[in-house]
Amino acid sequence: MSTTSNQQATTKTATIVGAGLVGSLWAIYLKKAGYTINVYERRSDMRLAKMSAGRSINLATSYRGWKALDDLGIGDEIRKIAIPMYGRTLHKPDGSTAYQPYGNNNQAIYSVSRGDLNAKLMSLAEESTDTKIHFNEECIYVNLDQGINHFKNVVTGAITEVKADLVFATDGAFSATRYHGMQKLDRFNYSQNYIPDGYREILLPANADGSYKLDKETLHIWPRGRFMMIALPNFDGSFTCTLFMPFDGHTHCFNNLTTKEKVRDFFKEVFPNFYEMMPEVADTWDQHPLSSLAIVRCFPWTHGKVALMGDAAHATVPFFGQGMNCGFEDCSVMWDLMQQYGDDWNKIFKTYETLRKPNGDAVQDLSLQNYIVMRDKVNDPDFQLLQKIERRINFLYPDSYFPLYTMVSFTNIEYQTALKKGNEQEEMIKKIIKDHHITHDTTEAAIDDIIHKFIGAVTTA
Repeated sequence: MSTTSNQQATTKTATIVGAGLVGSLWAIYLKKAGYTINVYERRSDMRLAKMSAGRSINLATSYRGWKALDDLGIGDEIRKIAIPMYGRTLHKPDGSTAYQPYGNNNQAIYSVSRGDLNAKLMSLAEESTDTKIHFNEECIYVNLDQGINHFKNVVTGAITEVKADLVFATDGAFSATRYHGMQKLDRFNYSQNYIPDGYREILLPANADGSYKLDKETLHIWPRGRFMMIALPNFDGSFTCTLFMPFDGHTHCFNNLTTKEKVRDFFKEVFPNFYEMMPEVADTWDQHPLSSLAIVRCFPWTHGKVALMGDAAHATVPFFGQGMNCGFEDCSVMWDLMQQYGDDWNKIFKTYETLRKPNGDAVQDLSLQNYIVMRDKVNDPDFQLLQKIERRINFLYPDSYFPLYTMVSFTNIEYQTALKKGNEQEEMIKKIIKDHHITHDTTEAAIDDIIHKFIGAVTTA
């Protein structure tokens, strides 16, 4: 076993396990704080491989993510590879569409390729000679109290021991650091729960002239009650589409789509307008793997010299587009605590996990709740009316009333607060609609009058 000691009298050192989105961003933060950082990644360097736009599920970057990037001064670099989406376009079975804006004043979330973003963050992290990313290195041992990791090179089999002042586990939902370290602790709480649904990606190519087959400044959703498909734009004119559906136990489920003919018939029946755009969908069906979706909850998130961040601490399902944004917010919060407590890492770690654990739980609850909204409620006339009233309240009182989606995607209001207030507001608006017999035919002037009279009961100031 070779040994690498990063411990020097005058140098602050850190090991980051995982060079994904959160690990690469956190390396940039630590570089700013004067640390010498070694990042260890089990996979090979993704920047050396040619990736198509649809190789990895696209991400929706919203306020929390942009704040973490802008705080480092790199937000504008990332905006160059991001496409704004100002709302969602619903594709109904009969081929008609309906547009629902995300908020007022052209508020947008941004589509960005996971691969492109990760590669950019890696390169920004390595701009400093104080940061080095080591690839093909699998974490096989963790000493939490001493800050020691053992890494096995998956190509050569060589094992390296690394010691640092601090260790940050950003190695995802199935974190090896958590498994070899935290999960060996007494009274460490851990749960891993798969939802019944999985997902498969489909790349909808551009038209022959390179133009988009769909409006590019919106997130497209095909809601179908128990399941759905979404599409996010790429710069090359294509869309990364993701089909979310049960594995089994339903008329339409992945385990029933065993032949190209069945895939073709499925799209003809369930997504006819998509099939018209991509009649070759069955031929490309196996180009992307069928993947499962899990929620991971655990606590504590810190012990000794080690902290869990991002999916290693709070992996969620992607239905509110907050997995990356929440992980980036972990970085923002940890950074703010560093400014507050200096090098008192015991205080930083304990405050970090106390602040973030309830919000990690809340973003998971929000994600599950929003899946039902996206696949089912968005087509419900009663829900559409509720959203119409809520958007109007927000328009009339933009400084005192925030819809749930606005709180989550366009502010840094804590996730736990957004979840609680959002559910309370929904019940209040339902009551206003019922008490005042509001329908889709009620005039905007009449709705405004009702809102002005009862704003005291619905504002969140």
